[in-house]
Amino acid sequence: MAAGLITSLLFAGRHNHKRMPRILLIDDDEHLAAPLASYFARFDCVLESAQRPSEGLAKLRAHAYDAAILDVMLPEMDGFALCREIRKESDIPIVMLTARGDVMDRVVGLELGADDYLPKPFEPRELVARVQTILRRQRAVPAAAPAQRRVFEGLSIDLDRREVLRQGERVELTGTEFELLALLADPPGKVWSRDDILNRLRGHEAELYTRAVDIVVSRLRKKLEPLDCIKTLRNAGYMLAVGKSDP
Repeated sequence: MAAGLITSLLFAGRHNHKRMPRILLIDDDEHLAAPLASYFARFDCVLESAQRPSEGLAKLRAHAYDAAILDVMLPEMDGFALCREIRKESDIPIVMLTARGDVMDRVVGLELGADDYLPKPFEPRELVARVQTILRRQRAVPAAAPAQRRVFEGLSIDLDRREVLRQGERVELTGTEFELLALLADPPGKVWSRDDILNRLRGHEAELYTRAVDIVVSRLRKKLEPLDCIKTLRNAGYMLAVGKSDP
């Protein structure tokens, strides 16, 4: 019955000429993949799976996926090492499934470039919601930014193409890093508190996790070096301090 549901949804997607998001789950729990695939299909998402990191990496290299979901506890290498390997080659959105919701699991995952995290056990609907939120962020251009390209001294942000140039060289950013930079640039000089950033990037239903913002800011700063344009205001938040340039 589940297979029939997936088939009918796939046919409906083709009929409407709308490509369904394709997600890759890398988790060695063989009893998890099939029920999750059926559940994701109800929300017009195709969920494929791999039980081993090597299989998952091969699929990511061979096919176009819109997001990846990684379990922390895996054979061959853990989810953190797998996240690191994926980030060497791709900026695909990554959701980490962390054991017991351990804070250090979340911190390490975010430091390695994950876009979101969800503790096990989890409700399938919440996982779908997290993935949908990330996919919407990937597709959306910030509504408050009428200009599709922001050009500053040494820094260019193309909101349409989701491309960032630092002193003329392209910078590879994760989806969360790009969204943070676009937010800070709208407008530059505006101070954003950590809670404001979390609410804008993760949604109001997400758990407020202040350390997550600090980690993403640290990653972004490192990628923008030698530019020193993200400033911390004690007890206030962060701002983008750059001089405006003519496009």
